[in-house]
Amino acid sequence: MTRFVKNIILLAVAVFLVPLSVANRHTVSLSLNPFDPQDPRLTIADIPLFWVIFASLAVGIVLGGIGAWAKQGKWRKEARTKRREADRWHREADQLRERSEDALDGMDPNRPRLTGPGDRRAA
Repeated sequence: MTRFVKNIILLAVAVFLVPLSVANRHTVSLSLNPFDPQDPRLTIADIPLFWVIFASLAVGIVLGGIGAWAKQGKWRKEARTKRREADRWHREADQLRERSEDALDGMDPNRPRLTGPGDRRAA
């Protein structure tokens, strides 16, 4: 289902982008100097307008992704901290389970073994 939705979205984007690129085939000069647009050192001459549009969209998408990734850093750090804490608690629970079983084994060697959701020895 996810693949179908992705293909529908890509089809809609293609239906939008193909006519846009066909309609904007004429060439333009891209000047990177706002104070002197005629400066040939900072001018990219004769490129199709649709390349300028697509490049600006791509740069916007990349910058937006970087911004979203940077903004979520706090949550990624918290998740790492919680994961370390949970691993420490699981190790501690396993150690306590082993100690209690070792102590109980001395009393009754025929009793059933204790298992739990975090028991890594349970098969």
